[in-house]
Amino acid sequence: MTDIEVALTDLGEIATRELAKEHKPYGLKENRKIAKMGGHAAKVARDDIEKNLGKSVISKTNALNYKYLVSNKLNKNELLKD
Repeated sequence: MTDIEVALTDLGEIATRELAKEHKPYGLKENRKIAKMGGHAAKVARDDIEKNLGKSVISKTNALNYKYLVSNKLNKNELLKD
């Protein structure tokens, strides 16, 4: 995951949070509408950046470190000791 991908994700989440504070949605339907508005802000920013760069800002790499997850996985024996 690139720095731009992280920034766009943050932008979408922060925009959604601020829109929710302002509009005070009630129920699933209204909250979905606010979430789409926040996501739209990130999409507009992404489209503009990609237009100016002339290339995609989305990478194929995954942010998760799977080696770390596998090495820290508990085995059944450790769970049974408690």
